[in-house]
Amino acid sequence: MSFSDRSSGRRRTAHAARTALGASALALTLLTTAACGPDNSSADTAATAGAGAGAAPNIGLPANLEDLKKWKFDDWEKWAKDYALPAAAKGFWTLDKLLKAKPNEPLPPPAAPPAAPPAAPAQPTQAPAQPSQPGQPSQPAKPSQPGQPTPPGAPTAPATTPGKPPAGQPTQPGHPTSPPAAPKPSNTQQPASQAPAPPAQPTQAPAQPPAQPAQPTQAPAQPAQPSQAPAQPAQPPAQPAQPADNGNDPLPKTVNAQPLPHPYTKLAVHGKLFADAPGSGAEAAAGLSHYQCSATVVADPAHPGKSNLVWTAGHCIHQGKGGKYFSNISFIPAFNSNGALSGGKQAEEAQYAPLGIWNATQAVTSPQWKAEGGDGGSPATQYDFAIIRVQPGEGGKSLEETVGGAVPVWFNAPREQLSITEYGYPAAPPFDGMELNRCESGKPTRLSYDPTRPPMHAIGCTMTGGSSGGGWLAVKDGRPALVSNVSVGQHTGDPKFQAGPYLDDVAAGAYDFISKKG
Repeated sequence: MSFSDRSSGRRRTAHAARTALGASALALTLLTTAACGPDNSSADTAATAGAGAGAAPNIGLPANLEDLKKWKFDDWEKWAKDYALPAAAKGFWTLDKLLKAKPNEPLPPPAAPPAAPPAAPAQPTQAPAQPSQPGQPSQPAKPSQPGQPTPPGAPTAPATTPGKPPAGQPTQPGHPTSPPAAPKPSNTQQPASQAPAPPAQPTQAPAQPPAQPAQPTQAPAQPAQPSQAPAQPAQPPAQPAQPADNGNDPLPKTVNAQPLPHPYTKLAVHGKLFADAPGSGAEAAAGLSHYQCSATVVADPAHPGKSNLVWTAGHCIHQGKGGKYFSNISFIPAFNSNGALSGGKQAEEAQYAPLGIWNATQAVTSPQWKAEGGDGGSPATQYDFAIIRVQPGEGGKSLEETVGGAVPVWFNAPREQLSITEYGYPAAPPFDGMELNRCESGKPTRLSYDPTRPPMHAIGCTMTGGSSGGGWLAVKDGRPALVSNVSVGQHTGDPKFQAGPYLDDVAAGAYDFISKKG
């Protein structure tokens, strides 16, 4: 993704945003979230994921993701030193600037597939090595085992069945999900490794008859084997972190976005987010640094009923690796609710921003996005989320009180329970950014760039740039709750889909931090 306007070929550090404006909901309740666990702290940005948690300042990420999930409030505060932002000047966002703002494009999937597939060809070499052992005299009775060398081929069959993704994906070149079948070969190794074990046993059988009296001495030797058993349990922990399919499912089917009828009175938690990407000189003077995304009003556990928090994508407010926060970040709930700007019309601020323009004063994104974020789909996009705090309105009235509700956030939501509806203001063709749209996308599939991190949610949706950051809602306990936001998008070819981060304990920790900072 690139925050630069790809059509104008403008940026280099930019990270194409996804504006998919979030949340639906009339009367929505708060979600109380517990802070992530204990110990460990890290400094700030601009580092790669390999840095250890106890290293020098500004290391970025701890070496172990599990450590990051356990960060306490103090750990977040030590790391998020730049969470406080200068608010945009009153009247900064004129209609002219709003109309010039370029849509942040959802980050594109990578053009090249993961390098996992090469591991598959190496396995057939093990299978031929096994037939050489059948040369032992004891194996004439094992002609049935030559059938076992075929199991190495057999796993490949299952790999294509559970790997139905690969079957459908070859037609979708360049999609990150094309290689999910790569991990399957790891399953083929097991049958291959088990096959040689049987041939080894027949050689022990002939040796045992003459040595039967000596067997008692072998019995004591057997107790030594248990010592190997305890060594084996150490291996399983590494396996669960590597899904057999690399965390990828077949891509979801295309779902057409539908414009919602005016006014957006009952959907005022959804809005547009505007921001200026870091820049200077003639480019900035010409307004080329203005960008637009989508966002959602979310509940604030520390301030029940009076939330000033807004959820969006990390790439909508921060450049990522080596970059900075955007400036003049402002949120307009229920943008163009009455259709005052629809069809190319002009209008006054009170008409297109009936609930006001809310300036951000605090922001936090994930350590992964700040340390690793870039111009396209990558492991960093699996944590591409952000939360901002806006200034209260006149008389101290909160954003939640003004729009009439806030959406609770559902962390670690069970995937099988989700039926997702996306909201946003797509602004790249064929859309113009003036209308709130919705994709009723249903059950998400998984999309992953790094199998050691939670796979993203992927849904079919035809929304384009400008929908970045838009909220994805699912029903929890009978009420809408936010479960993700637009991060990655594929808007050409078929299927057209978008993907958003799975909100785990890292997201819960960032949310808890900014809630308590208010």
